[in-house]
Amino acid sequence: MRLLPHELKPLLLRCKHNALISQIHTLMVVSGLFSNGNSIAQLISSYGKVGDLKSAHKLFDKSPLRRVDSWNAMIIAYSKNEFPVEVVNFYSQMVLEGVKPDSSTFTVVLKACTILQDLEKGEEVWEKVVDCGYENDVFVGSSVLNLYSKCGKMDKAGAVFEKMQRRDVVCWTTMITGFVQSGKGREAVDLYRRMQREGLVGDGVVMLGLIQASANIADTKLGSSVHGYMIRRSLNMDVNVLTSLVDMYAKNGELEIATVVFRKMPFRNTVTWSALISGYAQNGFAVNALQLLIEMQLLGFTPDVASLVSALLACSDVGSLRLGRSIHGYAARKVIIDQVLSTGLIDMYAKCGLISCARAIYDCIISKDLICWNTIIACYGIHGHGKEALTLFQQMKDQIEPDHATFAALLSALSHSGLVEEGRHWFDIMVNEYKIKPSEKHYACSVDLLARAGEVEEAKDLITSMETKPGLAVWVALLSGCHKHKKFSIGELAANRVLELIPENTGTFVLVANFFAAAKMWDKAAAVRKLMKETGMTKVPGYSAVEVNGRLHAFLVDDTSHPQYEQIMGLLCNLENEMKAMGYVPKTDFVLQNLEEDVKVKMLGIHSERLAIAFGLLNTAPGTRLLITKNLRVCGDCHEVTKFISVIVKREIIVRDVKRFHHFKDGTCSCGDYW
Repeated sequence: MRLLPHELKPLLLRCKHNALISQIHTLMVVSGLFSNGNSIAQLISSYGKVGDLKSAHKLFDKSPLRRVDSWNAMIIAYSKNEFPVEVVNFYSQMVLEGVKPDSSTFTVVLKACTILQDLEKGEEVWEKVVDCGYENDVFVGSSVLNLYSKCGKMDKAGAVFEKMQRRDVVCWTTMITGFVQSGKGREAVDLYRRMQREGLVGDGVVMLGLIQASANIADTKLGSSVHGYMIRRSLNMDVNVLTSLVDMYAKNGELEIATVVFRKMPFRNTVTWSALISGYAQNGFAVNALQLLIEMQLLGFTPDVASLVSALLACSDVGSLRLGRSIHGYAARKVIIDQVLSTGLIDMYAKCGLISCARAIYDCIISKDLICWNTIIACYGIHGHGKEALTLFQQMKDQIEPDHATFAALLSALSHSGLVEEGRHWFDIMVNEYKIKPSEKHYACSVDLLARAGEVEEAKDLITSMETKPGLAVWVALLSGCHKHKKFSIGELAANRVLELIPENTGTFVLVANFFAAAKMWDKAAAVRKLMKETGMTKVPGYSAVEVNGRLHAFLVDDTSHPQYEQIMGLLCNLENEMKAMGYVPKTDFVLQNLEEDVKVKMLGIHSERLAIAFGLLNTAPGTRLLITKNLRVCGDCHEVTKFISVIVKREIIVRDVKRFHHFKDGTCSCGDYW
């Protein structure tokens, strides 16, 4: 039996097994087809398709006529079998032997360079593309766009894209996806608009990129529009698209919609669960995040690092040390604890009151990145250990260049500890030596540092020196300092500036109203409260939470709903009698309302942190450390009361308010009464 050349290709296409290809190989020898270059290339390609690269390579080496199609067959065979290094090596040998590559060669080799993230080799191949006249080939062009995009070189990708004479949907898609992956969501959206103007219709991959861009630029309207477009056009929404929708809605605070999309998904993977858990945690719904983590495991899913980091963030928010430790133990058993997870653990332990455990985790990290350094500096700051934060910063700057976030964390730490001279010094160093232009955050930290220390005139001068218009955070920092030190003249200026900026946060309005009340400007205080009422704003109720036996118990002011209310009030009454015997005098000036003195005293006695402390004392063993988490700043009277209680009950009591930690022990606080 003899084989004719025109019979070879359809016969090889039908072959799915190595044995059949070997038989055809034998027939080719018998039929004398080895003098036909096309036939050899087809046979090499067939060996490659079934994964027999050894036979393909052997045949290639014995080929008497190695034309470009034979080289391409070997290059494509290695590519399909996922050997990118061999693809690049074969290409280099091909060029060395003087064989001119064609469009297929360049397309496959550029793909291999992309997989290897070998930008240098890829650019060398692109130079050869131009030399050979293939720079206008749409397939080669899309391949080099993909190379630049995956290597994060969107400026170079853009230059190639603009010079292309013809662009297909793949080219546009590659550019849009590249911008999204480089964190340039706005550029991705703008390019899509341009694509539309040129009459091209985006496919599912483009829509996926736009959804991710919507998440990056916080544009819920655009994301919802893309979602609706995909529904109307009946475009396929697989698990990747739906997960991106969950992520987009969650990141933009639309948790109800995110949850609806999540619950309606026919199939979910670990990334889907992580997206919603992260959304809940980042938007302050810590309990929901932790409940979802538990549900995820009950349904047989194994949490990944992203899920665990989000769960740790949730534990940090609510101060759940027991659950945080449980997650740490799970991570130690089930996953590799990388830098991201280690940083999450540092943050969790610090915000649950155990700065020593946070430091122990930090010390175990061999290679510390910038985020890790910034985190531990910030953690020491919120615990009032400004000198330790500064020591760490000085160690850091000898190993890694500090950035704007580092200086923001350092200035905040120095502010919490009242280290004014150090704050002035490092602000100047940041500007003059590191050439970091101060942002709103840096000015806010520096103004807070000065105003908190009573240097409100200097703080005001710093604001005046700003090159940009001061924002809300800067004026709030000045107002807080004026409120604390009763600097009513400058404080009135700051309060008026705050109101001009129309704050959205209810707490800011409350600060302004409280300042006017402290200054006995009752009409202005009443006007601010009236404005709040007219705009539908209500004061966020203060609450305090304490963890007992692994469960969080939250209390509002004068919370009579708790089943142990009578016992709690009884204990507080006994404690107050003992405190008065020790010299305690209620600080009624912290009740910023025009009331009788005895009413003010009564109001102080039912503050939420006192209820939480009493509950903790009633339900834990003697000597047990208590951690109280409060959503507002602790008032001056409660601060004094907690010092007295720590002496009476001989316990350490840690209060984490919205700004910092207070460690009470033996009648003193770690803040040194500077807060």
